[in-house]
Amino acid sequence: MHTANLLQQVAFIKEIDKLKYIQRKTRLFNSDRQENDAEHSWHLAMMTIVLAEHSDKLIDVLKVVKMVLIHDIVEIDAGDTFIYDSTKNHTNTEEELLAAKRIFGLLPKEQADEFIAVWEEFEAGETDEAKFAKAMDRFEPLLQNTSNNGGTWAEFDVPYQKVYDKKKAINQGSTSIWNYAENLINESVEKGILRKEGE
Repeated sequence: MHTANLLQQVAFIKEIDKLKYIQRKTRLFNSDRQENDAEHSWHLAMMTIVLAEHSDKLIDVLKVVKMVLIHDIVEIDAGDTFIYDSTKNHTNTEEELLAAKRIFGLLPKEQADEFIAVWEEFEAGETDEAKFAKAMDRFEPLLQNTSNNGGTWAEFDVPYQKVYDKKKAINQGSTSIWNYAENLINESVEKGILRKEGE
């Protein structure tokens, strides 16, 4: 006889397979193919493990890995909102909270409560772990866009200042990664793949 916990956990595992169908605007490195949310989350988890030494604070790496793997699961219900979208607020947390409660609620209560708490901590962005997780979340698309001749910046005519303002959150988690990212942004202007307003 299967335990109730196992049945609930398998139901959750099946449900989150839908994350593979949520398309993001950004494309894979040096590619025309759009990334899906599951690929994005996996990449952030690997980046966290590889780049953890660059965190400005001592962080619980496993907790950050949980955050980046969990943070976009709500998009199964809420959908992906493009970070540079000017018509829809990127922080649609009320809609996402309902999604978190439904999807994580498939799990046994103790796990569900933990996942919701981890997701909420990421969204709040106040702890050292959340700051580093958000740094990873902002850094990956930057690397993708620079590998794709501007990628979504060019496709949606996103100006330098908007990119800079969105990406400076990286500095909250890692000064050294932000220095690297800031250089990439400025180099992108020099290369003509990111425009400054008025130019």
